[in-house]
This record gives sequence, C-alpha cells and structure tokens, in this order.
Amino acid sequence: MARVVLAMSGGVDSSVAAHLLQEQGHEVVGVFMRHGEESAASCDLPGSSQPGMLPLLNQRADHKQGCCSASDAADARRVADRLGIPFYALNLQADFRRIVDYFVDEYSEGRTPNPCVMCNNWLKFGRLFDYADGIQAEYVATGHYAQLMTPADASGPALCQGVDTSKDQSYVLFGIDRNYLQRMLLPVGGYTKPQIRALAGDIGLRVADKKDSQEICFVTSGKHDEFVRARREEDLSGEIVTTTGEVVGHHPGIERFTIGQRKGLGVALGEPRFVVAINKERRQVVIGEKSALARTRLTANRTNWLLDPPRGRFRCTAKIRYNSPPADAYGELGEDGKLDVEFDEPRYGVAPGQAVVCYDDQRVLGGGWIE
Repeated sequence: MARVVLAMSGGVDSSVAAHLLQEQGHEVVGVFMRHGEESAASCDLPGSSQPGMLPLLNQRADHKQGCCSASDAADARRVADRLGIPFYALNLQADFRRIVDYFVDEYSEGRTPNPCVMCNNWLKFGRLFDYADGIQAEYVATGHYAQLMTPADASGPALCQGVDTSKDQSYVLFGIDRNYLQRMLLPVGGYTKPQIRALAGDIGLRVADKKDSQEICFVTSGKHDEFVRARREEDLSGEIVTTTGEVVGHHPGIERFTIGQRKGLGVALGEPRFVVAINKERRQVVIGEKSALARTRLTANRTNWLLDPPRGRFRCTAKIRYNSPPADAYGELGEDGKLDVEFDEPRYGVAPGQAVVCYDDQRVLGGGWIE
C-alpha cells in the first residue's frame, strides 16, 4: 500500500479515480485546488467534519476568495466522505496568479495560450508533488484520460494515450517533468468515459451524471476576452483587414481572436472568413479564406521531452491543439533546442502559443510551444 495524493476536482473522473486507487489498496489523500478567483458562490463547504486545509498551504486570513468552484469543492468533499478518505482544500492562489498572468499576457500578444497545460506543469504535477513530499506520499494521481506503460526497452514509464481516444488528455501532459513519470498514477486512463460514469453509478456517487467542465476554471464568466481586458490597461482595439490589406471592420481587442477562428469576427463578407494572422504591433486582425490557413511546417520553442531527445529527423504523428487529430509528420530538433515539424499534409489553424505534441504511435515523445 502506498500513500497517494489525488487531485479531486469534484467531477466524475477524479471521483472514480479515488475509488479505483482504493480498490488497488492505496491510502488516498484527496485534495482540491482553490485558485482564488472570485466567483458568485460562497466557498463555505458545510457537511463534513474534516478540516479544510492542509498545514503546508495556508488559507488567506480574510477568507475572501472564490474557488474552482464552490459547488465543485462541495461535490469533491461529499465524494471523499462517501469513500471515507481525508479531503483538504489547498490554497494555490499565488500559483494560479502565475497562470492567470501567463493567460493574459499571451492573449495580449496575439497568441493563443493553453492554461491547462501550464496548470499540469506547474500545479498538478508540480506543486502537488511538493505537497506529496511534505506528507510522505509516494505518488500523485489525477483523473486524466491517459496511461502510463512500461515500454519494451524498459527505458522508464511511458506516457501514452488513454483507451478512450475521444477523451484522451495525453496532449495536455506533454510538458511535465520526465522525472515525475515514475511517481504518477492515472487510474482512469484504461477506461472509456461511459465505463467511468457507469462505475460511478454502481458505487453510488452522485456525480455519475455530472457534466464535464467546458470552460477555463478561472474564467468564471466564460468570456476570456472580457477577462483579459479587465486585467489590462492597454487598448488593443484596431482594424480587421483582409490578406490584401483592405480594411473591412474594427474590433474591440486582439485578445478576442485566435488563429483559425471563424465565428464572432464582426464582419460579413458573403463567404466564410477565418482569422489567419494577428498583428500585435498594428493591432490588426487579418482574415482570409480557409486556404490561407494552410501550413505544412512549424517551429516550436521551450521543448520538453519525456524520453531522451530524438537525434536527427524522426517520424511521428503530431497534434497542434488538444482537440485536433494527430497528423503524420517529420520532426527534427535543432541545435538551438527548437523543434521543427513538417507535416505530410497541410494543417489548418496552427496558432502561435499553442503546443505541438509529437507521438510515436500512442506514446508521447514530447513537444514544444508554437512560435
């Protein structure tokens, strides 16, 4: 039996993960990460006799913080009570502020951030390991749909796609520290989503039918552009122009747009148009036909590898966004550490700021951030 720190979000995946870990004989410690962004609901979580905070991460003295969200925290605590495991809320407000700053800065530069990847890198498989060390826990677990396998060459644990390819979350885990793989547990990765929901119902968890979260946890309004504008004094409004330079409209701020976007452009030209470029210096949003989005090559920086970095040109499949299918490609790591990817067929919607992740079949090799 090992002690395991489990990130509990109040959703069905992490809730069933707690049950599966128990079934495997582990001593599970459930934690809920509070991000400190104000929400409409109170963070008071009645109905449990367990203390709310672990000693490593202290609560703000004024108690004036939102959470991710209060109802999610209540759901997580009820599950913990139902399963008979300790449950604690961790105040990660300062750490989440780093993610919020990154999110705001990227959109303000005309780039498309991925805060979920950063959350995994810095918090779920960063700060939670610090916490696990503080309570002598051997592992950190989450409810991600991904798997850890032992490759034939026994080179150490390999991060692989989950069984349910429609829910696979291996993409958002590419940036974790390779050294953490041997201390990670991903108990739901070997199941499909329907199986997880059915299992939750079988063991009497009320979250069995809870809807999956679709929004960024700290953008409680669901409107990321308003969230960014509220935290920036700089006016980023400007012109909407075509690929030929014709001005066809005006926009309230470049933070409202991402490469490949079709809806919400604020202009009607009779035919579908897409955001094909964002110029921060001129505060321009460039729109064009879908063909203008086609790219067969990209370069990524700040790479991270979950095995020894490949040498020379290598064959792989690569994903340019979480919800994009993997595509056949060649990769090559330059002497400067940057990753060049060349696709067999054009890809559409390659957005600076997003991650490109390389796979060898189901195994995550690594990736980087698109320039």
